[in-house]
Amino acid sequence: MAHPDDVDFGAAGTVAGWTDRGIEVVYLIVTDGDAGGFDDAVTRADMAVLRRDEQRAAAKCVGVTDVRFLGYPDGRVEATLDLRRDIARVIRQVRPDRVLMPSPERNYERIYPSHPDHRAVGSAALDAVYPDARNPYAFPELLSAEGLDAWTAREVWISGGPAVNHHVDMTDQYDRKVNALRAHASQTGHMGDGLHDMLRGWLSANATAAGLPGGRLAEAFQVVDTA
Repeated sequence: MAHPDDVDFGAAGTVAGWTDRGIEVVYLIVTDGDAGGFDDAVTRADMAVLRRDEQRAAAKCVGVTDVRFLGYPDGRVEATLDLRRDIARVIRQVRPDRVLMPSPERNYERIYPSHPDHRAVGSAALDAVYPDARNPYAFPELLSAEGLDAWTAREVWISGGPAVNHHVDMTDQYDRKVNALRAHASQTGHMGDGLHDMLRGWLSANATAAGLPGGRLAEAFQVVDTA
């Protein structure tokens, strides 16, 4: 994901369900979120440290202990070859079956997931899955200098995009999603009960679209076979 809190807004309930089933989850956050927050008294360097700590605390709420950061500048991410290589490196290190990422496409129905950093990270991450991580001749230094063999991730889950083909009922994990988002106090501390109202509006609409019974909550994704 691009920023600390992105995974929690988009998929924390789903991630909690995965870890409940014993699935190992690793977070890779491209920026430190240093352009976030609302307090002018906090320096950008201090904000970066704070947001890393908040993401680690949020991850623990949903059973994730391995959180990695690339340290790219918040608000200035581009889908460069360097970013593709950095993501492909972690894919080869972790060797995942599934990669969750933001959408590289703009969502005109709900513009907020379409932050330019999100779209850049989605584009670079999709290219890192295919073809970079699986091709031993792409970024050959990953193998020759770092000993990282090629790896094929079998599927991609895209969050926040205009196309949806899969919903996850995460009603039972809702409280943990909220706890994860509350851990990002620099971003959500001012929202009060408005956070619940916003989340329930999104998640209830997803559940309705999925045909789930009334009162259920769901997160939405586009799942792509990349095997």
